[in-house]
Amino acid sequence: MACNSYGCESGCYKENGSKVETVKEESVCVCVKCKCNKPMTFGDGGSEDGRFCSDCFRSNVYGKFRLAVTSHAMITPSDNVLVAFSGGSSSRVALQFVHELQTKALRNYEASRDRSLPVFGVGVAFVDESAAYPALSSEMGDTIAWIRSTVLCMSPPAKEIHVVPIESVFGSDSLQARGRLVKLLDSVSDETGKEDLLLHLKMLSLQKVASENGYNRLVVGSCTSRLASHVLTATVKGRGYSLSADIQHVDARWKVPIVLPLRDCVWQEITRLCHLDGLKTVELARHPQSGINDLVSSFVALLQEENPSRECTIVRTAAKLTPFYFNKIPETDDSCVPMATQRRLKKFNLKYDGSMTTEAFCPICNGPLNGSDSSEECYDSNNPLYAACCSSCRFQILPQDGSSLEHFGSLLPHHMTSQVKHHQKVDSQTYLREKIKDCLLLDNEEEAEAV
Repeated sequence: MACNSYGCESGCYKENGSKVETVKEESVCVCVKCKCNKPMTFGDGGSEDGRFCSDCFRSNVYGKFRLAVTSHAMITPSDNVLVAFSGGSSSRVALQFVHELQTKALRNYEASRDRSLPVFGVGVAFVDESAAYPALSSEMGDTIAWIRSTVLCMSPPAKEIHVVPIESVFGSDSLQARGRLVKLLDSVSDETGKEDLLLHLKMLSLQKVASENGYNRLVVGSCTSRLASHVLTATVKGRGYSLSADIQHVDARWKVPIVLPLRDCVWQEITRLCHLDGLKTVELARHPQSGINDLVSSFVALLQEENPSRECTIVRTAAKLTPFYFNKIPETDDSCVPMATQRRLKKFNLKYDGSMTTEAFCPICNGPLNGSDSSEECYDSNNPLYAACCSSCRFQILPQDGSSLEHFGSLLPHHMTSQVKHHQKVDSQTYLREKIKDCLLLDNEEEAEAV
């Protein structure tokens, strides 16, 4: 018999034949992907916390890495890859994933009959910055020993380890090189400029060891969180023109192209994976920074706490900028490169955009230069270094008085001074072309005269 009461919770049947549920079914917590395993709870307040089981979570992160590698042909069987390893979470995960790719390639090679596809080589590079941060000297020995132990404990194939002092870009004499580095840093008064200069010298050190040891790819573990901070700092520093070059998956403006396979992974995912897989990391205790870089990083971290998708939104928005012609792996007709790899390069490579070309790069930050960098009111034609640099490096790194500027230029490593000479050559060619442009025949004029 039905009581026909709207609020009745006795479990009786109503006239329409529907049953009022008296007890709510307990929801069973399962992974939203596999629907069978219990989800992991990390307790860090992230948006994906408590949604995926351990296997599915790892598969998601590795899938982003694998998609980036295959879509942009970052690593091919004939490559020799150098992984930049700082000991932090991002570089540790990048090294682990590259190692897994190499292990799988080795298994496929051993299982194949013809063994036509070779196994790409992997090396690991660590930059010793103790010359720039003397406080790190006491713990640097233990850190290097830990890095060697971590790499050597990995399963075959073996990986060569390179420990590179940051002062090595100044020459082979370690004492003289260290002295030049200290004097160069002391001549930069701006805290942010000093941090940026060290980052540029660190990249030069990695490029140096990569080119000297036959590597043709440099894997850097920059993730979405790191790139989101870079987007804002570059905007604040007035580097908007070169911003699109820094945030792509591939950066081939260097002699050894740089690839970012973790570009689509946020830092929270990476730290969770380290915790899940038991990947040990080490963070060197540097002194607190007070420049723009640290301020923006703290700001982005606060934004991420308010909305876990903020970092991805920042990077996706910046990625809409037109990339440069060097933001792709150069195509090759080398017979050693498999045809499948060559087809992938042609399919996924970014299209060349004639408006985003450049003939000159800043000798310090290696950023592409636009026309305004060489046509500003503050242009100093009497100093080639000042004229060759971008506006951001002029303001934050270069000394403002002429005598100090000359001394600063004498302390720069050879690679940077050679870039200054190249800029002078490009400028002279551009100046000559501008002077004689009225005497030159355009393509359409030549065709008209031929008719």
